[in-house]
Amino acid sequence: MATLVRDAASRRLAELRYEPTEKRVRALLAGEEVVDSTRALLVWEPKRVVPAYAVAIEDVRGKLVPAPASASGATWQPPIIHPGIGFAEHSTDGQAFDLHTLQATREGVAFAPADPDLAGYVILDYHGFDAWYEEDEPVVGHPRDPFHRVDMRRSSRHVRVELDGELLAESSRATLLFETSLPTRFYLPREDVLSDLQPSGKRTYCPYKGHASYWSVEVPGRAHQDLAWTYEDPLPEAAPVTGLVAFFDERVDVVLDGERRSRPRTAVSQAILEEAGITGI
Repeated sequence: MATLVRDAASRRLAELRYEPTEKRVRALLAGEEVVDSTRALLVWEPKRVVPAYAVAIEDVRGKLVPAPASASGATWQPPIIHPGIGFAEHSTDGQAFDLHTLQATREGVAFAPADPDLAGYVILDYHGFDAWYEEDEPVVGHPRDPFHRVDMRRSSRHVRVELDGELLAESSRATLLFETSLPTRFYLPREDVLSDLQPSGKRTYCPYKGHASYWSVEVPGRAHQDLAWTYEDPLPEAAPVTGLVAFFDERVDVVLDGERRSRPRTAVSQAILEEAGITGI
């Protein structure tokens, strides 16, 4: 019997997973290079959707001191763990460590899983360090997943975006963005957006696309905060969506070639919304 790839991947989500990388991985703390490894791993604790770096203990320049017992072991078991959920919430057994260097002390920034395949390695808290590099390129947001793909395609299909019966946008020159585990996003030219976009102070960062700026929309009788976003100066690989407007399909109705699409309700897309602070949908 054939297996749907996304279902196979979902079943693995509950497992402790890892993948070696040949990239040199480095981290800075208080101006000091405290991690330098050419044998790093990408590790996903159970239910986490983005990886963390793990390095051999001897590739950490500093003293790793066991954290209090309360900071060790599996403490978090939600349906899914998105990047907004802190590193300290572990979903597998192991030992947490504090890191002491000449310049700084960081609590709980390392975790050694109790798994023989990862013996001698510690997973590191991305946000517990000041800067990360793969080779000589900075890594922003979180480590990239080598199995995560983003494709962008220009399309002449007719796209309508509606909310509470009001037409927000309409276009036959959208760019469709297909991203692993996430709903298709429809990026529309600004001039094809009919509603008045009010700039929001909200900003987020995607390691695959760059900095996003958000827009709020007022539909008669109700204001909808952070309903849409743009990438004004995206990463080079996301250049096709520069300045285009995308709406949260989870919060609006999209009609594609005359067919109304269902609002997505996947665990991953819901987690992304929660991470972005979007609630009440």
